[in-house]
Amino acid sequence: MSARLSSPSEDGRINLEQQRKRAKELLQRLRADAQPAPRLADAQRLIARDLGFASWPKLKAHIDAIDFAARHPQFVADDEARTRHWRCGNDISHSLRLAGFSGAFHMLSDPLCMGPVHDLPSDHYYTLRSDYISQAYGLDRAQVLHRMVDEYRQLPLLGDCPRAVLWCEADAYDQLFLIRLLANLERLPPRLELIQIDRMPGVQRFIGIGQLAPDVLAWLWPQRQTVSETMVQLARQAWSAYCAPSPEAWAQLAHRQDLVLPLLAPALLRQLQELPGLSDGLSLSERLSLQIIAELGEVPFGRVFAELMAKREPLPYLGDMMFHALLRPLIDAPTPLITETQPELEWPKRTLKLTALAERVLAGEAYWLDQSAPERWVGGVRLLAGQGHWALDKNLWPVWRAPSSALYEKP
Repeated sequence: MSARLSSPSEDGRINLEQQRKRAKELLQRLRADAQPAPRLADAQRLIARDLGFASWPKLKAHIDAIDFAARHPQFVADDEARTRHWRCGNDISHSLRLAGFSGAFHMLSDPLCMGPVHDLPSDHYYTLRSDYISQAYGLDRAQVLHRMVDEYRQLPLLGDCPRAVLWCEADAYDQLFLIRLLANLERLPPRLELIQIDRMPGVQRFIGIGQLAPDVLAWLWPQRQTVSETMVQLARQAWSAYCAPSPEAWAQLAHRQDLVLPLLAPALLRQLQELPGLSDGLSLSERLSLQIIAELGEVPFGRVFAELMAKREPLPYLGDMMFHALLRPLIDAPTPLITETQPELEWPKRTLKLTALAERVLAGEAYWLDQSAPERWVGGVRLLAGQGHWALDKNLWPVWRAPSSALYEKP
């Protein structure tokens, strides 16, 4: 029997007739293998569960709701021209227009899940982040700074407009964007709403809202919730914790189960795993990437990224440029963990291979930050090779690690 019973979707739209056909095909296979003979309803139930629904009627109701949203303009009728939609990128701007949304679109694309992030006055913050982004991504600094200033100077519009809607998913990129926006508010606008999801029924591997079809965005629209003052207070607390030089307060939030922003704690916990692990000194993203290369041997850069996003990453947050920037220090360090061949090719086509040091690090026989690892930041936490630093234990709690292998309390 096939590993997939259903026909999973990539963009959130599910074809009911296609699923009916799959159910009938499944029924024939079940009848050949089972006694007593199963019914069509049994096969339909299996198909529905394979797509993430409790029953076939619930699958059908979901499809009908999306079809209704696409056919009926009232699902977008209250999206006035004065509405401002906010997102951490421009991946849904075109789909919103196709779905019939008429409000203005704004984005804040600052990748807060990478590089140093401090709670600084605006000009100092722009300098800090522009320096990092231009260096890490190989972009023109003046252009990066211009874009950053332009995006951040739009933020006061969020507090002044009559209605604003924030679109987020569950990963660290989006949830950090969310707390950044809310923490920046001096006052709640008359109507501030939030659409956030961590999964989409029928989508086998949900990466983000940007992969969804326009009519699915229309279906999401009535599910928005009002942002409360309590949510804003939590965002300010979380933003302060993320920017701090110690991850202790951040970890306390990450391990809670009762936050009024329900997707925040899992995202903070995943981002906490970008701190070095006590056994190898690697972040989770680095460790997963090295493991992929170890398993596949000499492998193209782009294949590693595809494997990470499609199968390994528990809460996908990296774009392709971000992934390239994440692995460069492992390639360019004086004591590299990865060798790169064919530099004349575009980076996705270059071949990657582990060094002997990487094999020792993966085996727990060497610690990456005891080598000549480049400086790295996770939020406000600075990581320097050969110096004491915060690391993560097996229970995902931060501990202070001295330059040697001995562990001490934070001095």
